[in-house]
Amino acid sequence: MFHENLVSLRRINHMSQEELAEKIGVSRQTISKYETGEALPDIEKCKALADLFDVSMDDMVNYEKEANGLGVPPRGKHIFGMVKVGDKGQIVIPAKARKIFGIEPGDNLIVLGDEGQGLAILMEKDFMELVKSMRGI
Repeated sequence: MFHENLVSLRRINHMSQEELAEKIGVSRQTISKYETGEALPDIEKCKALADLFDVSMDDMVNYEKEANGLGVPPRGKHIFGMVKVGDKGQIVIPAKARKIFGIEPGDNLIVLGDEGQGLAILMEKDFMELVKSMRGI
């Protein structure tokens, strides 16, 4: 996974192996070995790569493109996978999303929609704080 993610991120960022090597302080040959899976970077170089590409170290190392069909997301952005809409319009929010955003059973969520951009789901308390701040309350 790491080597595939590295190749993908380097290409998305329009960098040559040589440019990437220079930015993190290794040789082009070392980048080549990372990309072919012959070698893995130490933790400091892995952090430098993750920082350079603005992705989490966890995603840099563990993200599986095949599972989501998309490349490594930027730090703080998430792809939680697909959910199926039930007969009554219900969806199940993936466990990882519930954990990251602190969604507990019984919480109220606000569903917003824009016909051009799609849906957004917000925690009610966060939405109400936003409304209050906009009103100057």
